[in-house]
Amino acid sequence: MSEQGEVQPIIIKRKKGGHGGHHGGSWKVAFADFMTSMMAFFLVMWLVGQKQEVKEAVAGYFRDPGKFFHEGRSGVLKGTQSALPANDPTIGLHNANASNEALPSQKEQQELSLAAKNILNELEKQEVFQRLKKNVSIQLTSEGLRIILNESADGAAFFEPGSSKLLQKSAVILMVIAKELGNLKNRLVMEGHTDNAYTASGEYSNWELSADRANAARQLMEVSGLHEGQVREVRGYADQFPMISGSPSDPRNRRVTILVLYEAKEKTYDQVQVDGDQIDLFGG
Repeated sequence: MSEQGEVQPIIIKRKKGGHGGHHGGSWKVAFADFMTSMMAFFLVMWLVGQKQEVKEAVAGYFRDPGKFFHEGRSGVLKGTQSALPANDPTIGLHNANASNEALPSQKEQQELSLAAKNILNELEKQEVFQRLKKNVSIQLTSEGLRIILNESADGAAFFEPGSSKLLQKSAVILMVIAKELGNLKNRLVMEGHTDNAYTASGEYSNWELSADRANAARQLMEVSGLHEGQVREVRGYADQFPMISGSPSDPRNRRVTILVLYEAKEKTYDQVQVDGDQIDLFGG
């Protein structure tokens, strides 16, 4: 067969049109980004329009989510305040040094939260607790777990009036707390507070009374479940830091506080130093 008779292959070229691009999935990604941006925008607009209290609450949650441990509530049992007063000594110290403090680990926050819930569960089993619920509050704060046992106007709750002698019927509250806290390695600070009423004897002031009540609570708790050396400090504040700041004579200001310190917080206590040059007073 001659060259002219050879069969040439047929090549067909098809040009793709540009009209099919809209069937791709890239627009979905762009749309999702747009919706996310709009959601963030409206969230910011909502927050800007809220009251200052709401803004502070939202900011506080992200700074310290552990405070909201108790079933979404404020961390306080019954009708007491959701946060300690601004003139509380430990809260004031925290606010002044917040940027320099080591934060507790999430595991430690969870451990103290669990301890608080266990204490509440065990207290609910005690008959005397049904009468003293309004006198017991538990808070998870920047310092650690704070347990407050306060007096009230309708009769003595934990101590005989004007005395550091514990009431036998209420001692079980401290014993239950000690048994649970003894399972923790965290150390404790015991604090005593009074109202601004003077005691019967001028030689025995509210300073002595507040310190003696904190120490009496320590003594009972150490034989009821705390491990050796778990209490690191006993403090007496007299009437200097009332829980009801607007009413210094309110009976609820008479209280004993058990502060379970975060380990990181305890380290800052241990690092306190007195700076300054040594002065030879005797010229030696």
